[in-house]
Amino acid sequence: MDAKTCLQKLQYVGVLAFATVDEYGNPQVRNISAIHYEPDAMYFFTARGKDFCKELLSDGRVQILGYTKYKEMIRLAAKAVPVSQTEQQKWNDIIFSEQPYLSNVYPGNTRSIGVVFEIKDAVIEYFHLGVNPIFREVYAIGNGNVWTKGFQITEGCIGCGKCQRNCPQRCITEGQPFIIQQEHCLHCGNCYENCPVKAVRKRG
Repeated sequence: MDAKTCLQKLQYVGVLAFATVDEYGNPQVRNISAIHYEPDAMYFFTARGKDFCKELLSDGRVQILGYTKYKEMIRLAAKAVPVSQTEQQKWNDIIFSEQPYLSNVYPGNTRSIGVVFEIKDAVIEYFHLGVNPIFREVYAIGNGNVWTKGFQITEGCIGCGKCQRNCPQRCITEGQPFIIQQEHCLHCGNCYENCPVKAVRKRG
């Protein structure tokens, strides 16, 4: 799995949930399908009068979520920016050609009300619940900053194995200290809550 494949999977999903925060600090989520994909970028269309557009122009931060029929969760965190004025028509035409239904929503010249945004720097979190043990990984697009999440067992480990016995994904291996296989970790916190000497800490 890699960032390019994750973008391809999002394209297959089609309709994605886009989350922003409004001017009052309230979370807002909407479904968007007017999207064009490049191997390392994403372009999407919305209208200038929409609150969604206002939120993007004001802040730009967005989280995008897709969920495949194979129980794969793909979450993209990024800052969306409007493409340059000289490029707006180009990407507008591409999106409308790929999404014919848009011509019913914005017939003729009414589509000029739209703004095309681009995402070139992003972090993608891939989380596959359809395999056992589960699989997760994080990828960067462009200059996206990959974050660290989950849990880690420190040198304070006494080797009792309680973390291992309480792990639902059996992703903790014996050692000194015991080791969490991060690519299979649920981030559920069972090891953290059950360690008798508090040797498990949150990462990041």
